[in-house]
Amino acid sequence: DAIPSADQIRITTSLKSQRGSVWTKNKSIFEYWEVEVTFRVTGRGRIGADGLAIWFTEEQGLEGPVFGAADKWNGVGIFFDSFDNDGKKNNPGVIVVGNNGKLLYDHQNDGSTQALASCQRDFRNKPYPVRVKITYYRKTLTVLINNGFTPDKEDYEFCAKIEDMVLPSQGYFGISAATGGLADDHDVLSFLTFQLTEPGKEVPTPDAEIPQKDKEKYQEEFEHFQQELDKKKEEFQKEHPDVQGQPGKTCAFFLSADDLFETVSDRELRQIFEGQNRIHLEIKQLNRQLDMILDEQRRYVSAVTDEIAKRGTGLPGQQGQVSQQEIGTVVKTQEEVIRQVNEIRNSMADTLRLISGAQHPGSAAGVYETTQHFNDIKEHLHVVKRDIEHLVQRNMPSSEKSKCPDLPPFPSCLSTVHFFIFVAVQTVLFIGYIMYR
Repeated sequence: DAIPSADQIRITTSLKSQRGSVWTKNKSIFEYWEVEVTFRVTGRGRIGADGLAIWFTEEQGLEGPVFGAADKWNGVGIFFDSFDNDGKKNNPGVIVVGNNGKLLYDHQNDGSTQALASCQRDFRNKPYPVRVKITYYRKTLTVLINNGFTPDKEDYEFCAKIEDMVLPSQGYFGISAATGGLADDHDVLSFLTFQLTEPGKEVPTPDAEIPQKDKEKYQEEFEHFQQELDKKKEEFQKEHPDVQGQPGKTCAFFLSADDLFETVSDRELRQIFEGQNRIHLEIKQLNRQLDMILDEQRRYVSAVTDEIAKRGTGLPGQQGQVSQQEIGTVVKTQEEVIRQVNEIRNSMADTLRLISGAQHPGSAAGVYETTQHFNDIKEHLHVVKRDIEHLVQRNMPSSEKSKCPDLPPFPSCLSTVHFFIFVAVQTVLFIGYIMYR
């Protein structure tokens, strides 16, 4: 199902149950080698399937169940697995699996029982193409990956390393992909192969690697492929005369279906605005909670003021003075808390205006800091509330503290005469009902 074009090869399209692969025609005779692969995995869904694989095998691969290639290979496969088959939430991931030609790939467990090394990397729907560098040198296989967030071609991150790994001395390079119930577009933009030589050894010349006869054969095959592509374009124009002779209409016809869905830039913009809206709602909620705190603080202050007015004259001299001082301290503390809450509220209002107007992405730190202030104020309010209750209990007379209201006498609900009359009436009614039945 692979589709070649002038600048890339679409190994599989975003359709269900697709398989595709590309393999070298001749064996590589390099003892040590390095490959650099550039690819894109894009899909409209939140998750995709199945994935993409880079191969170095002793025999040229055929179509099969392992990411579009045959099972029981002799060599190594580097799998970029998109779908989480085992439900361990460790996909998308990169898995390195070696095989001696007898092993069946454990697809249900995502190869975890056979993996020589692995790393968890998300390679789907990235702004830039994902780059992978695979190096095999002195029986050590190293996998480096560029996560697709930067255009820097040399910005690689370490993924996996396997030592004492013996691979076939000669083999074929390939790349394959497959889709299942879910589907992604798997596009390969470049596949570069390099020979590595030990220091001091003579490097073979390019003419010795590819004979002139082979170069001419490859050039002839390329020209033949180009002619076939031109013929298909002409056939398409004959089948669709409405777009014939109009430059650029052919490409627009193929892309018209994709225009119905969001592009990568649209998706990124939507995600940014969704994050800003969440921040906006959080700030609104904090603002409402601060208003509730202010109302509660005002009630506490008014209650303390009333308590001072009622008990200021009736308390003994020294005790009244001490209680008056304590209550005054509490009132000052309450006023200070109210002032701080007002400042935070003003700050929250400014932040809310900035979020609504400029949609600044850096407001998350301000939300976190404001949330911390809110938690501190909440704890302080609980302490102040306990202090006020303690002061009220201290200032009450001892007789009022222990005195409880007397319960009223329990009334007699039913007398004996009334009870017997009630039983007699119920008996008569019951007998009459039975006779009626």
